[in-house]
Amino acid sequence: MNTARNTIRSLGNEPPILADGRRAPDKREISVRWLSGTFLTGITSSVLMGVALFAALDGRQQLAIPAEASASVPTDHDDDTVQRGKRLLGGKIVAMPTDRKIMEVSTVVHEGNRELVRRRPFAHVKMNLAADHVPPESYPKFDPLAIFASSEAPSQPGNRTGLIYGSNVESEVSLQTMAFPTKGTTYAYAAPMTLEEVEENVRSNGSVLTSGDAQLSALYYVDPQRFSTPDDVDLTSGLTARVVEENMSVTAPEPITPHTREYADDIIPVRRAMSIADAMTEVGYPEPKAKEMAGYLKARLGDDKVAPGDVIRIGVIQEGQMVMVVRASLYQRGQHRATVGLDDHSRFVDAEEPAMLDAVASAFSDQPPQIMAGRDLPSVYDGIYRAALSYGMNSDMTALLVKLLASNVDLQAQLRPTDKIEAFFSVADSKGKAAKDSELLYVNAHFGDTDTRFYRFQNADEDNSVDYFDQDGRSIRQFLLRSPVPNARLTSGFGMRSHPILGRALMHTGTDWAAPRGTPIIATGNGTVEKAGWDSGGYGNQTLIRHANGYVSSYNHQSAIARGVREGAKVTQGQVIGYVGSTGQSTGAHLHYELIVNGTKVDAMKVRLPGGKSLAGNALARFEDERKRIDTLLNTQTPAEVASK
Repeated sequence: MNTARNTIRSLGNEPPILADGRRAPDKREISVRWLSGTFLTGITSSVLMGVALFAALDGRQQLAIPAEASASVPTDHDDDTVQRGKRLLGGKIVAMPTDRKIMEVSTVVHEGNRELVRRRPFAHVKMNLAADHVPPESYPKFDPLAIFASSEAPSQPGNRTGLIYGSNVESEVSLQTMAFPTKGTTYAYAAPMTLEEVEENVRSNGSVLTSGDAQLSALYYVDPQRFSTPDDVDLTSGLTARVVEENMSVTAPEPITPHTREYADDIIPVRRAMSIADAMTEVGYPEPKAKEMAGYLKARLGDDKVAPGDVIRIGVIQEGQMVMVVRASLYQRGQHRATVGLDDHSRFVDAEEPAMLDAVASAFSDQPPQIMAGRDLPSVYDGIYRAALSYGMNSDMTALLVKLLASNVDLQAQLRPTDKIEAFFSVADSKGKAAKDSELLYVNAHFGDTDTRFYRFQNADEDNSVDYFDQDGRSIRQFLLRSPVPNARLTSGFGMRSHPILGRALMHTGTDWAAPRGTPIIATGNGTVEKAGWDSGGYGNQTLIRHANGYVSSYNHQSAIARGVREGAKVTQGQVIGYVGSTGQSTGAHLHYELIVNGTKVDAMKVRLPGGKSLAGNALARFEDERKRIDTLLNTQTPAEVASK
């Protein structure tokens, strides 16, 4: 009996039907034919799909978006070093727009037993020092002696600015304090308020007891419906909840670091007739890259010449000190002429006009240019002066800023693209210009890997002396300077050496600083002169200064001792005490400087020096209150506060 299963099985066992005497086909021959057909079908399908896609795009190539262009920036470099062959624009950062804010702040000044509270304008600025700032006035050349010669804080018993007041005032308020009488008072106590009177006061004054969306705590809950109509109550005030779709992940934004890749524009105004390549090389672009970009623009314009009034706009992707050009545009007489951009294949092709920037329209205004790249960065000293004067500081305030930073920052070093200063200072009016009585209240400086933050504070416990302290109440001024001759060079360090006169190995108990004869020598710290005169042991003209905590500094081989420097005289850090010479056992003009700690001579360049004075007790508590007011006003956090979160 044949079942359905047997029938199906039998169909596969029958031999093939042959006709005309042909042989059975070879199974391998069938496989080759099938493979060839499949391959030809695939190629035909791919060609047809490519033709359809090309027709849909109308033959146009798509520009790489900034993220795609950023991905092509080389990444195989170390975090702290950049290979020379991969640096395109010389490491200059593209500056961001000016960040300056003028605000009215209430300050309190003490006059006798009265306190005057008045409003005055302050400027809060964030300066990118690597930008090509144009200072409105000239500034002094770098002179280390002038910087260190008067490092003491100026005495300002009048406190022209005052302390930040905790509340806002309309114009000026005079406060007078007096001791609260604890007994024998003649003042009558007011009768207690009834519940109805309390509720009525809340109704009439409740609207002025809140501040924006701030929520006030109370001993017990009070239903807001009792004091307002439902339309006036916002039950969601102060809430910061975020509503998202179901099963949706929310990722925190990636923090911005010095190595974050960003896109920026470099605006180059043309002020005289020249070529595009010359205009780019003048502002610091490498000549090969300038000629390459000029060639792309010339192919679209028919000419590589630019005239006064034209603007070249270069778009770059930057990551730390790595910079890559991804777009170039030319504007003539305010009109866009051509743009080329980097595509997905790292080739420059025609591109659409990018969105207009204010910096393009105002490239020839009187305002200092703020968007720059590819320039040769100046020194730290020049960068501080150019930026500070451009942002409204006067020359005296800028000089003070330089002196305050000189202990922690190498002023002669070249600026880095990430160097910046945040400052808070009083100004004359809403224009943001500092006046003669303006004062610097806060600075947060970032140079390389060093961060320096300090606050101005007037200590009422010490004759109202003014100084600058870090967030922990320690003075930012060094106890002792390392070098007593700021513009000299170190020729011999501390340790064993061959004596230049005796010709045998002896211990060199100091550091030698070579400088021309007559170069001023400054005191490395505050102290009292113990000796100022001739030394018969070979030191020649010698000055010994005793400092606090058992420290003594010794200055030897001087050509002359400064007037007024004698035994028992008080000297301050940075004060000129003598002049470089070659008296005693000396082979040339230099200063032999020694540091003695508790009778033992130590290496002045390596010994760990104590910090400056620190606030304590009531002075520290008042300083912390002032610091918190400034931090709250500027919406900043100290490193300790950030670390605790």
